[in-house]
Amino acid sequence: MSKIGKKPIPIPKDVTVEIKDNEIIVKGKKGELKRKIPDVLNVKIVDSNIVVERNNELKETKALHGTYRALINNMIVGVTEGFQKSLILHGVGYKAQLQGKKLIINLGYTHPIEMEPPPGIEFAVEKDIRILVKGYDKELVGQVAANIRKLRDPDPYKGKGVRYEDEIIRKKAGKALSKGA
Repeated sequence: MSKIGKKPIPIPKDVTVEIKDNEIIVKGKKGELKRKIPDVLNVKIVDSNIVVERNNELKETKALHGTYRALINNMIVGVTEGFQKSLILHGVGYKAQLQGKKLIINLGYTHPIEMEPPPGIEFAVEKDIRILVKGYDKELVGQVAANIRKLRDPDPYKGKGVRYEDEIIRKKAGKALSKGA
């Protein structure tokens, strides 16, 4: 049995969980999340805990068992505490600012890039170079942060670009000077 999949998920007091027609709905103070559950898994509420069980011992089912337990746990953590990703702008003239809820980023292009946050996502800017992406859906927070990073990937030669705060960019050596020149 999956080590992660067999662990029960405790339900906090301020969270309500409903299971209807192979769909789990988690409501909390930050928002509401829904997720379809595959037919090969059974999700039950037992003594204020969520238990995920599988119907068979196929390899694909075993893989889904731990995955869906982790996804449901992320839903509960998201509606109670929320998630955030931090991005750093590294380069001369690179800066970010908020205009209402809209994020405006200058990344060395001829025009500033404007990003409207999707529903459930909030932007925050610290010291013009640090962007915080906050929300209650872990997948959406990660996707929005990845979309911002994709605007200017970190350069391996100079280190310029948008990177995650905990990301380490390994710099490459430039061209070596040839002897004949």
